[in-house]
Amino acid sequence: MTSPTQPSPPARRELFAWMMYDFANSGYTTVVLTAIFNVYFVNIIAGGADKSLQAEATLLWTVAIAIANGLVLLSAPVLGAIADHLAAKKRLLLASSLGCVIATALLSLAGAGDVALAMALLIIATVMFATGENLIAAFLPELTTQENMGRLSAWGWTVGYLGGLLVLGLCLAIIMGGEARGYSAQHTVPLTLLTVAIIFALAATPTFLWLRERAVPLPKSPGQTHNYLGIGFQRLRHTLIHARHYTDLFRFLLALTVYTCGINTVIVLAAIYAQQVMGFNTQDTILLILVVNITAAVGAFVFGHVQDRIGSVPTLAITLLVWIGATALAYFTTSRAEFWVVANLVGLAMGASQSAGRALIGQFSPPVRTAEFFGLWGLAVKLSAIIGPLSYGLITYLTDGDHRLAILSTVFFFIAGLVLLTGINEQRGRNAALTDNTCA
Repeated sequence: MTSPTQPSPPARRELFAWMMYDFANSGYTTVVLTAIFNVYFVNIIAGGADKSLQAEATLLWTVAIAIANGLVLLSAPVLGAIADHLAAKKRLLLASSLGCVIATALLSLAGAGDVALAMALLIIATVMFATGENLIAAFLPELTTQENMGRLSAWGWTVGYLGGLLVLGLCLAIIMGGEARGYSAQHTVPLTLLTVAIIFALAATPTFLWLRERAVPLPKSPGQTHNYLGIGFQRLRHTLIHARHYTDLFRFLLALTVYTCGINTVIVLAAIYAQQVMGFNTQDTILLILVVNITAAVGAFVFGHVQDRIGSVPTLAITLLVWIGATALAYFTTSRAEFWVVANLVGLAMGASQSAGRALIGQFSPPVRTAEFFGLWGLAVKLSAIIGPLSYGLITYLTDGDHRLAILSTVFFFIAGLVLLTGINEQRGRNAALTDNTCA
């Protein structure tokens, strides 16, 4: 086995470059998946004034998200194994980033009735986005110590939420400015998609200029295939055979899959819920998401420091309790003021739980398998992104648009995830990563 070289510690600009990718890609999550394009898809592209059509459009949205995440689920661990073997995280990150930027820009061409085009481009963009998210996360263990991993992950999420805040603010200005001049959403929303694509490309530039690929290519072992896809499957198979060595990692991946079903549901359907149930208009919804981004940044930053003090598992347990309270309150909330409280509780929990989960995977990852293990992280997250939103879409479809019942169903994901967190031993998981002797 060839281990990574030991280059000099990362300079500040390299840490900045790593965090800037979170800044760059968060506009896609915020504008396309959370605040603007999802509502535009349901109300304009696939839906209309008829309530039954909107219920069908909500289902179509969740189906597109499920297909995209299904593709990521199948590809992420194998791509991660290939990236580790070839030391190609940065090259694959560049390719996935370009794919997301181009597909997002092309989404601006989808108008009313262009359901197939919108779903196809959404699927491509989301697959590219998720692949890049896994690959950039795989750099985390190379950039800091296990003791500080939670803090650096939190800084990345914090910078990411600030990026989402900036992009969403610009998009709100575009929509409000257009409405003041008499332009409809069909004129302004395409401009917001172009804005997301341009800022993604510009903000990610420091990542590709300054972030270093510290890993070195691994030699082929005797009998190993010369096909890169085959190598990826062989490495993944080898990891799964030795799953017993990574007991805490696989226990956490199970817990992560379950509780992230709830998180992903809220992320991709919160704006739709705000409009369909609480009566928010587009500007109200965007303003709400803007404020929630600030709360999420605060949650990521504060809990990142808490995580390094009390541990990742206790931190995650606290955030899941907040998730349970927030989603239960959402079911009973009837006023806008109450919904603002719920939304900011969600933001606080979202920033903290996402940051803590990423850092814990980093702590459980052997140095020569970071991309592969973050590919498994991506598999878990994307499996949950299929189950959670699709269950929400099916509930609303079968109950003739009962969004309240659908949001209440997410509580069970958080409760089950909290139960599954018990039995995970952080120190044992860290030791397994540091004493890894299973590599082929």
